[in-house]
Amino acid sequence: MYHAHFGLRESPFHITPNPAFFYAGNERGDILEAMLYAIGHGEGIIKVTGEVGAGKTMLCRMLESRMPPHIDMIYLVHPNLDPLEVQHAIAAELGLSTHGLRADEVQRALHAELIARHSAGRQVVLLVEEAQAMPLDTLEAIRLLSNLETARSKLLQIVLFGQPELDDNLNLSSMRQLKERITHSFAVPAMAPALTGDFLAHRLRAAGHEDGALFTPAAARLIAEASEGIVRRINILAEKSLLAAFAADADVVEARHARQAIAESPFGRRRGLQGRRRWRVVALSAALALLIAGIYWSILAAGANL
Repeated sequence: MYHAHFGLRESPFHITPNPAFFYAGNERGDILEAMLYAIGHGEGIIKVTGEVGAGKTMLCRMLESRMPPHIDMIYLVHPNLDPLEVQHAIAAELGLSTHGLRADEVQRALHAELIARHSAGRQVVLLVEEAQAMPLDTLEAIRLLSNLETARSKLLQIVLFGQPELDDNLNLSSMRQLKERITHSFAVPAMAPALTGDFLAHRLRAAGHEDGALFTPAAARLIAEASEGIVRRINILAEKSLLAAFAADADVVEARHARQAIAESPFGRRRGLQGRRRWRVVALSAALALLIAGIYWSILAAGANL
């Protein structure tokens, strides 16, 4: 509804990952290039971790969009699979029919298909999303798939995307073999506060705005603080701020619009409540300190009068 008002051709802050809006700053471009290099050289298992909403799925989509034509990308998006189910799922992604096959038969079918693709000059890359939620024995089954190789290269390249809990799982002694197969680990950082304004401007330009200068520095600072650098939260707050500015018939998003957006957001309210609680604790501590000091000086004064 506000597109024409702000000179936009589409909404700039959708939370659905769209490669057209990829922001290469804050290490994201460097991580993407390193992942492309690692996949291109067939170097072991790659791990990408980050908090919820940090931008892992966007990196996954960018990886897909940048893959050369000879690479076949397959996905595991449902983590709650047992070891046999995960083999069937991978086989289905490769176009194989495995109905009624035993586990060893599925493995042989997978191996044969991967060898055939390798002989045809193709490379297969498996992208595993929400890997932190996978059962440990399923992760181990995926590790065993990474053993499939020729004398010179892996038949299946694996990229694990997950929340920081994935590292907790990999640190278990039972997971040490999988952990040792990981040759590249990347952590998607929270958005640096100083870059939030640039991130907002980049998204606005990608959506058609002439120069991206819609958020005042004060508004960007408020969004950076309230979002704690989580990209999904930044997008949610920016969208709400644009709506608030549009409703006020303003030409730019000012601090007052950002405050309104923060007040209407669940995490913004939670942060405000935590802030109020901290101030209450500080005030109570100060009052208690004054009371103790008063008692102490009263005792001293009474002693001096004896």
